[in-house]
Amino acid sequence: MALNPQYEDIGKGFVQQYYATFDDPNLRANVANFYSATESFMSFEGVQLQGAPKIMEKLSSLSFQKISRVITAVDSQPMFDGGVLINVLGRLKCDEDPPHAFSQVFVLRPLGGTFFCAHDIFRLNIHDTA
Repeated sequence: MALNPQYEDIGKGFVQQYYATFDDPNLRANVANFYSATESFMSFEGVQLQGAPKIMEKLSSLSFQKISRVITAVDSQPMFDGGVLINVLGRLKCDEDPPHAFSQVFVLRPLGGTFFCAHDIFRLNIHDTA
């Protein structure tokens, strides 16, 4: 398979759609549709998860109700299997907590005429210097 020349548009479109779904409490359960039931991996603040059911179990356990997000940068690269590597840098605010910087990396893998999120790594950019 060749490099996908539309990797930048795919990356930006995915990020926009993913966060619009995740950040709306009424739509959040639909985030499961981005992942494979068995072939998706997530690392959430160092916790390793595999498969959409386990990923959604983790995301559903998060205690915040409201989330607002400002995306600073979306960097995408084509992959040799036709997939797209995406790195997101931004700030998010949950409920009444102060805003925090975050980074998130996605790997989209081709599946028929579409993509699924094969890898997802999320970290708040909080530095523990103690």
